Amino acid sequence: MTAKQNKVVVRGLEGIVAAETSISYVDGVNGNLYYQGYNIHDFAEKTTFAEVVQLLWTGELPNKNTTINFQSEIVSDMRLPGQVVEMLRLTPPSSHPMAVLRTAISMLSAIDPDANNISLKSNQRKAKRLLAQIPTIIADLHRIRNNAPLISPDPNFNISTNFLYMLRGTPPTKLEQKAMDRLMILHADHGLNASTFTARVITSTLGDMHSAICGAIGALKGPLHGGANQRVMEMLLDIGNLKAVKEYVAGMLENKQRIMGFGHRVYRVEDPRAKHLRVFSEKLCEGTDQQHFFEISHRIENIVKKEKGIFPNVDFYSATVQHALGIPPEYFTTIFAASRAAGWIAHIMEQYADNRLIRPTSKYLGKLGRKFTPFKNRE
Repeated sequence: MTAKQNKVVVRGLEGIVAAETSISYVDGVNGNLYYQGYNIHDFAEKTTFAEVVQLLWTGELPNKNTTINFQSEIVSDMRLPGQVVEMLRLTPPSSHPMAVLRTAISMLSAIDPDANNISLKSNQRKAKRLLAQIPTIIADLHRIRNNAPLISPDPNFNISTNFLYMLRGTPPTKLEQKAMDRLMILHADHGLNASTFTARVITSTLGDMHSAICGAIGALKGPLHGGANQRVMEMLLDIGNLKAVKEYVAGMLENKQRIMGFGHRVYRVEDPRAKHLRVFSEKLCEGTDQQHFFEISHRIENIVKKEKGIFPNVDFYSATVQHALGIPPEYFTTIFAASRAAGWIAHIMEQYADNRLIRPTSKYLGKLGRKFTPFKNRE
């Protein structure tokens, strides 16, 4: 007996519309990305991460006073509870920062008095707190693992500058501040990607915000999603110098190996975020001991475009930007998470506002009507 099912299976759910949203739109044909209707090319160089968060959360660009107040609230919430700091100290040095981040979010949930309260007021409070504390978890973990003192946020710095300052322990230059802010803006949201979809699925069960964020972090950790940026930097370090690029890339192409940082499920042309990150990669690396990394990256880009007609995605140049900012490769994906938390939270709130349990079906390929044999009769 077999199951008769007239169901079409779409592997990877490619092209399937699973939600309605006003938060962001990925135009893969023309290579555009919109946040609440604004093309990132129009505002990426003219806004701050704090403004973009408010745009994603409210649908409108904030005025100056609103932004100042919002930023002040976030910065004042950046300190971690002592229990979470102690947990960070207890994590094995071999554990990946993304795994620690996921666990720390669960710890924050455990000590939040209304973690399971999904009312609008409670969720708005948790949204700000999580946006503030995710960067601090990452910064504190890095400082702890390097036996360095923890750094308190500076009220004179914005969100992204504080993040980099608390991570490194030294105030960023003006160029570094702009680069870090742009990095976080460009990673803030990107349609119904794997981690955002995961967050919305969890939210659709009326699960709490902490759980949805944990699930999203788990999805982002994978090398086919957020983990690709770390793999890009590992490739650049492995190549080492400009002369080795051609042979290295040719070998990968010949062996049909995936070159991390290239291609995208949605974009058929250049990822619009790559254009902005390429500029900062060049600026940050120019005239420093990092310059060869930009030159290697640029040569790889030219070879892959010529040989395969494939363009770099957001991960490719974000790797050299982060490396030039002094961020260790193992933390690259956590930087992505701290930025994308803005979008995750926007989608979580949108899902709560018009919720229906996300419960797709499947096409069954197994047998039916098999005869059961009791344990004592099985040979």
